[in-house]
Amino acid sequence: MQVFAVPGVGIAVVEDGAVAWSRGFGLADVQTGRAVDVRTVFEDASLSKPVFAYLVMQLVGQGLIDLDVPLVRYRRPDYLGDHPWVALITARDVLRHTTGLPDWRKSPATEKLVPMVKPGTRINYSGEAFVWLQLVVEAITGQSLDESMQAYLFGPAGMKDSSYTWNADLAARSVFGHRAHDRVEAGAPPQVLREQWSAAQRVAERWGKPLSAWKYEDAERALPEVQALSSPGLVTWPGDILANAAASLRTTVQDYATFLSLMMAGRQTAAWEISESTRQAMLAPQISLPGRWTEKGLGWNTEQTRDGPVFYHSGSNSGIFKNFAIGDAQRGRGIVVLTNGGSGSFVHQRVVRAATGYDLLSYDL
Repeated sequence: MQVFAVPGVGIAVVEDGAVAWSRGFGLADVQTGRAVDVRTVFEDASLSKPVFAYLVMQLVGQGLIDLDVPLVRYRRPDYLGDHPWVALITARDVLRHTTGLPDWRKSPATEKLVPMVKPGTRINYSGEAFVWLQLVVEAITGQSLDESMQAYLFGPAGMKDSSYTWNADLAARSVFGHRAHDRVEAGAPPQVLREQWSAAQRVAERWGKPLSAWKYEDAERALPEVQALSSPGLVTWPGDILANAAASLRTTVQDYATFLSLMMAGRQTAAWEISESTRQAMLAPQISLPGRWTEKGLGWNTEQTRDGPVFYHSGSNSGIFKNFAIGDAQRGRGIVVLTNGGSGSFVHQRVVRAATGYDLLSYDL
């Protein structure tokens, strides 16, 4: 941590299908000296995606969504472009990253969202696709993303310190991000999500409607007022102030390990958990493409090791948060490492190597 200028780290371990150990190290915020502790909330970045995928698969299990029905039959956001490939995109494409959509548009306020390649033919990592599927879930459940997550997963699983959104308590307990060890700019780096949410929070308080209850239409209505409260360019479209299935999850490290434990073989013990066959589907390769050494499941990546397959996901937000989670479903083992430093990947790679003995190709692909 000292070598790579990573102030704070949280690590949690799953053994025998349950959280066995968790601990925080260092500082949540260098400027105030606030330490990482058991209640510290990390910005999970793209580790948000597997958690959202679990919710989607719960809805699939209830017959509320079909993985292979085009998303336009459920909801077609106005920001989608007029392109025949749009009508081919399914929830399965979203969860395995074969929509052909870009990761994020450069100018979402003016740029329509269209596929770059035909869906189902190539892997294109896409946060935009997850947001569209999030809006589909809104239409199906009639709830905001965070309301659905609390009802279907966080509440039943006891993940009491998890949220895709923002409030005063989360603001007080969340880590601040810090620059990579080789960056020399003066001052603290922009805290993009924190700054966007803080502006939106002022509108939410005036409305008397918490951000956790906002759906896309709420963010659309709030956009002009939030922009007036924000620095120029910080908030450009409703997606900047809406809970984001691809990137805005915040958890303690123990909460994320609790989620990791749900992916272990034979783990289903309650009616709200996904079935064993659904869990296996999430971890099974979903598309066969030549020359790949890692595979895409539904929300997770997988890679073969000398002991069999592991599933994993990384996360990076704003160049100041770097995270990693990995599990061995058959052995009921896993580890999650959350950091608040731009060079946190150098730390979590070493932690995972030391803990698992695996030098994963995923670090280089």
